[in-house]
Amino acid sequence: MTNIRLTKPTIAVLETLLSATDDNPAWGLSICREADLGPGTVYPILDRLAERGWVTSHEETGPHPGRPARRFYELTGTGRRLSTEALATRRARRFGMGLAGGAS
Repeated sequence: MTNIRLTKPTIAVLETLLSATDDNPAWGLSICREADLGPGTVYPILDRLAERGWVTSHEETGPHPGRPARRFYELTGTGRRLSTEALATRRARRFGMGLAGGAS
């Protein structure tokens, strides 16, 4: 399992996946909406996360009259841990840089 590059779009997708719940699962277009990104950005990120074992997906099994089944995405246990660690490290680094820059 390899690390990923934490671009702003990737961070937005990870934060959306981290905030998903069983009652409010993350699915393709909901991720686009929550992350404020287009599908041409979101789906390649989801593909890269899946290739690295951070994300799994499954098709909606319940009734979905009048529309295609949605594909739900969720972080794996390892993906959740690595996402949380990566985002915390990034925030700490950014916060530390802000303090150093403002202290001069």
